[in-house]
Amino acid sequence: MNAATPGGTSPEPDLLDAGQLSGDPELAAGFAVAAHRILAELVRGGAPLGWTDPPPADEVAELVERVLRAARAGDGALRAAYAGRRLVGLGYWLRYARPTNRQHADLEKLAVAHGAHGRGVGRSLTAALVGDAREAGIEVLTLDARADNTRALALYRSLGFREYGRLPGFVAMGGRRYDKVFYMLDFRGSGQPGRPEQPEQPERA
Repeated sequence: MNAATPGGTSPEPDLLDAGQLSGDPELAAGFAVAAHRILAELVRGGAPLGWTDPPPADEVAELVERVLRAARAGDGALRAAYAGRRLVGLGYWLRYARPTNRQHADLEKLAVAHGAHGRGVGRSLTAALVGDAREAGIEVLTLDARADNTRALALYRSLGFREYGRLPGFVAMGGRRYDKVFYMLDFRGSGQPGRPEQPEQPERA
């Protein structure tokens, strides 16, 4: 996943899922444009969202449509954060495409508008997407992030994600190199995030 730095702990915005968003014709019609505005602004400011330059509007529109299709098919989840009628953040996860891995999903993008940082939008979006994954029966929710995105990584850890690996110097940006960090949230077994079921111990005589 490529994540912009989420914000703090102010009052939460309204969080719409894909169905709620599609059920509001006005918001649905303007969502791709509003999402592009947020993503382009963040990338322009150097946010680690996977683009070196602001993405074109048609690319974001295509991405939005792909995520909405996946959500309708049960293969993904989208959350859109609104302050009133203004989009202030978005995030989504998608199931892995490989048939043997489809019980798992990847939290691919999380982005919060500059003006909404410090209001808890990133935490609210992430928590909602984690809840959606649990409800959908996802076994392991993964993400990846740039190692210098320390605020985002701290947020993920606070929600139960744990690091399971990293690739040193893997990300090239602006002439610099950054580690790519991999996090996971395991819903299996005990049902507790990040705590897979422990093997049963044999009884002692």
